[in-house]
Amino acid sequence: MIVTHAPSCPTVITTRFAPSPTGYLHLGHAFAAITACEAGERFIVRIEDIDAARCRPEYEAAILEDLKWLGVGFEEPVLRQSARIAAYSAALDTLAERGLLYPCFCTRKEIADEIARSGEAPHGPDGPLYPGTCRTLSEGERARRITSGAPYALRLDVAKAAAETGRLFFEERGRGPQDETGRIAVDPLQFGDIVLARKDVPTAYYLAVVVDDAFQGVTLVTRGKDLFAASHVQRLLQELLGLPRPAYAHHRLVLDENGKKFSKRDGAVTLRALRKSGITPGEIRARLDL
Repeated sequence: MIVTHAPSCPTVITTRFAPSPTGYLHLGHAFAAITACEAGERFIVRIEDIDAARCRPEYEAAILEDLKWLGVGFEEPVLRQSARIAAYSAALDTLAERGLLYPCFCTRKEIADEIARSGEAPHGPDGPLYPGTCRTLSEGERARRITSGAPYALRLDVAKAAAETGRLFFEERGRGPQDETGRIAVDPLQFGDIVLARKDVPTAYYLAVVVDDAFQGVTLVTRGKDLFAASHVQRLLQELLGLPRPAYAHHRLVLDENGKKFSKRDGAVTLRALRKSGITPGEIRARLDL
């Protein structure tokens, strides 16, 4: 059954499932959606469709259809990030007004070349960190390049941001390495100066997630442990923007027969294909040990 409305209140645990409509759902998605749905009293679905070049309406329709087939009840209408550009722009303006953003004009090749020249570049969860090439450009040089039409991304000056917020923590209720109190000390520097927007993509994952979680009243972020490190950056952004602080519960990943995480990119078996083969939602749950 689809819930049409379930108002949030402080005592209600609100969870969410936020897929991108860039392909069909697979078993990993099914596990994440069911786990999130069963972790709280209020469950919402958010369509993360910012990447217009890869997102397709047919995939979005299939996502909602598959969730209903699984028996996962969610509120309707669902929220789409493509309708939230103004909210992300406002958040970016807030950070810019406090001098926490700077334009980065480096291409991916230029960044890779600079990292190669440095010999031993610091690494984060996603690989070598951005070396901060554009962080020290003068305001005049930045203005000159922007006026010339040079493409650029907006990066967060993470060290400056971290100095402003001071020491931070987030609450982990899942498989993250929390201390005896369930708290995780935030390490905001581990991703370096992250990109928060580009010319062709008006917001980045890190920013959109915290803005939308606050808007939708999410109190428990339930997701795969592969996204555990992202919580550090998101907690920093929450503090900078004065947003509520949800708890986190990172769960195990569903692996294929080769021990790899299911992925759209690798052509994982989709729920649509499994449905056509005659498998039932109950059999899906059994296969996922749910």
